[in-house]
Amino acid sequence: MKYATLLFFLLMVLISGCLDKTEKINLSAVEEPQKVINDPAVRVAIASLVSPKESYEYYEDMIQYISQKIGGSVKIVHRRSYKEINDLIKDNEIDFAFVSGGAYIEGKSEFGMKLLVAPVVNNNTTYNSYIIVQNESNYTNLTDLRGKKFAFSDPLSNSGQLYPAYRLYLINETPDSFFGKDEQGKNNLFYTFSHDNSIIAVAEKLAEGAAVDSLVYNYLKETHPEIIAKTRIIEISPPFGIPPIVVSKDIDPFLEKKLRNIFLNMNNDEEGKKILANIRIEKFTNLNDSAYDSIREMRKHVS
Repeated sequence: MKYATLLFFLLMVLISGCLDKTEKINLSAVEEPQKVINDPAVRVAIASLVSPKESYEYYEDMIQYISQKIGGSVKIVHRRSYKEINDLIKDNEIDFAFVSGGAYIEGKSEFGMKLLVAPVVNNNTTYNSYIIVQNESNYTNLTDLRGKKFAFSDPLSNSGQLYPAYRLYLINETPDSFFGKDEQGKNNLFYTFSHDNSIIAVAEKLAEGAAVDSLVYNYLKETHPEIIAKTRIIEISPPFGIPPIVVSKDIDPFLEKKLRNIFLNMNNDEEGKKILANIRIEKFTNLNDSAYDSIREMRKHVS
């Protein structure tokens, strides 16, 4: 089973030697493509909301659909972290990307990343951060997890890092001070670089708790209920602007308009509706940048 391989690598890192800084566990088995010069293909990056193999499987049909509508090749570029994807957009090495809300506000502030469209899921353009624990545990809120092993997803993730860090800020704590170290002096806080890996870490008792994207959690509840059954939600954040699709500020205006029209009309033909249904998206819509202001407000307080 594909999750067995992910679990094996996660376990190997967790039981390895101590690190000086917060651990950043990388479970990607996808080889990073080399930079292609003079490649006419439109290039898209997909943030690892779920692990790279799963992301590719979820979005492959959508990318093929976009390719048909554009009338040219569209190539998927995977990177292990949100920062790496932001860097690709900043350097104009990709044309558009699926990113997190946290990565969007960072890119918008740093180099003018532009919002293209946003998905609508369950009639909403918002999502939440879930604080989850092992199902049989007695924990009832985040403060019960002081000194316990805890999984963050990515340093630029809103639901998987910023929100729980802000939650701790409100009680005059930082993630490092709150979670601390284990008896061997190893940091209890670690990064998995995808939300499904964080969920698996909790389900398989490699972490006492984790902060994860509600969209990924609810998707896995449908597709892998045996994993979700081993976990339990103890806190739900306020709603945040949903993870968007973004483009570089330097994108060709014609391509930007073409991509926006494809996404906005995807739910208007049978093939598009079928692809959207498979990834639990109803449609794409225009979303105002102000939808992400609450994330910006948290970022002011959490460095």
